Formats: sequence, structure tokens, C-alpha cells
Amino acid sequence: MDIVKLKKSALEEIKKATEAKALEIIRVKYLGRKDGEVNKILRSLKDLPLAKKKKIGPAANVLRKEIEMALEKKIKQFSVEQKSSRLDITMPGKRIAVGHLHPLTLMENKIKEIFLGLNFSSVEGPEVETEYYNFDALNIPANHPARDMWDTFWIKSKVQNQKSKMLMRTHTSPMQIRYMETHKPPFQIIVPGRVFRFEATDVSHEINFHQVEGLMVGKNVNLANFKYVIEQFFRQLFGPHIAIRMRPSYFPFVEPGLEIDIKLGDKWLEVMGAGMVHPNVLKAVGYDPKEIQGFAFGLGLERLAMIKYKIDDIRLFYSGDLRFINQF
Repeated sequence: MDIVKLKKSALEEIKKATEAKALEIIRVKYLGRKDGEVNKILRSLKDLPLAKKKKIGPAANVLRKEIEMALEKKIKQFSVEQKSSRLDITMPGKRIAVGHLHPLTLMENKIKEIFLGLNFSSVEGPEVETEYYNFDALNIPANHPARDMWDTFWIKSKVQNQKSKMLMRTHTSPMQIRYMETHKPPFQIIVPGRVFRFEATDVSHEINFHQVEGLMVGKNVNLANFKYVIEQFFRQLFGPHIAIRMRPSYFPFVEPGLEIDIKLGDKWLEVMGAGMVHPNVLKAVGYDPKEIQGFAFGLGLERLAMIKYKIDDIRLFYSGDLRFINQF
């Protein structure tokens, strides 16, 4: 190739290059040791007459230097452009918004952690239940006055059989029956989940809220076991110096029944219902009450969260207001 044309071609390609990778391709094309165009010219000198060697040799070396200088200049240009486009690292970056766990999630996770440490398993049950599991198998037949305690969301169905009639569960206790039907004692479980009540909302009531059911069943399970478990739970949740008391109460599915209070400051607060599993409940799942016994308890997730996080209105949990959630 003519040296003048070669120079023009090389410099034009260097000028049009838009990235360093393209410059490297051009360098190899013209200055590469093996197949570079300039080196091809220099290797061909051995076959030329002396007069041409003296003319072409120096011209080829000058061309090499001109191409090298053009490449170097273009690389520096890229470097300057790259520096000018870099981010100013002295400027503060945009703060990335970090999500927050809902206080009910925090409370549920803490409760699970404590009970898992006490060798309880965590299980879940369906939110849509049958009348049988929600009431009948828990010693609350259709004519039982205790049903008035639950204002229920019934689901319309053509089936009127009590084992098939559907409702939104009013408590997590139905999972007691479901679990005992398929498992043999001894065992101990908690059942966290959402429940539903058809009632007016105010600072302490909602149409849906969360409960944690507890159940421990075996041959020698008694209230002393329950007292130990519950004391351990509340002391890990609220601190080692929390005061706890048990009062007699009534629930259809336990006998005897208990209310559990904790003392905050100089005030006692009711936080849990509990008791020994009623013999009729044990019979409903095929257990012999003379051989097997156990205790059950139920607590409100929102109530404990309101106490621990000093929240004064249950409706805030379901408001969707990020100003509330972002505090946790």
C-alpha cells in the first residue's frame, strides 16, 4: 500500500474511533508485529533496490511514529472525557428507603422465637372454617349460650350439615381439633393466625385481629406445667421482673378455666385465657380423658403489641399509614 494512502487511512480511522477498544484494533491493524501494515512495508524492504530502501524505510518509520502519536492523543482524549463524566463522589447520595416490619409481624416473630425455645412447634390452620371445628368439637354446640360470645361471619351455603357449614373462624382454637385428629401425644404447639368477629370497631376492637393459640397434650401434663411455660413466656417478652397472676374463669373448651394477668406499674392487665383441655374436647378427637390431658391458652397478638409498643388504638395496625409503620 502507498505510504501516503496508508497514513491517510490510519489517521481517519483513529479520528472516527469512539472507544478505547476500537483504538486497540486500529493499533494492531497498522502497527502489529505480525500483520501490521507498517511492518509489512518494513519486511518488504529486503527485496527492494537500495535506492528505494533509502526512501521507503525512513518514510515507514515516520509513519509509525505519527500513528503512535495519533493513538496516544486519542487515548488521552478519551481519558479526559471519562473523568468529566464521572459522578462527583463528594456529593451526598440519594438515601435509599428501607422497609419496616409491621409491629404485628415483629410481635408474632418474637412470640414464635420464645415458644420455639420452649420446644413448641408453630403450625397454621385455615381462616375459613366449618361450624364443627369452630364450635361443636370445642364443646360449644348450637344451643350453647357461649356462642353469644362470638358475633360470626357466616358464609352462605346450600349445605346445612354442621360439619360442612362454613364461617370465617372466630378464634384459632379449631386447630386444636385438627391437630389432635392427626397426631398422637405428647406434643406442644402454638397456632398464630388471623380471626374474624362481626362487631363494631373502636380503639380496642376490630372485625379482624390475630390470636396465638397454644396447646400442650400428654399423659402427665398439668397446670404446674402451664404455670412454668407462661411465666417463662411473659418474662422473656416483657422482662424478668414482670408480675403474673392466674384467676379462675370460664371457657367452654377448658375445665378448669383461667384468666392470666400481668402487672405493669401498679395496674393489672388481662392478657390471656387458658385452662385444662375439657374432657369433651379430648373425646371429640378420640383421646381417652382418663389417659391423656393437656392445657390450652389463647392470647391476642394486637393486645400484646399495644402493651409492648405503647399503641393506644388497635385501628392503627390496619390504617396503612406509613408514618405509623416507619416507627418500627
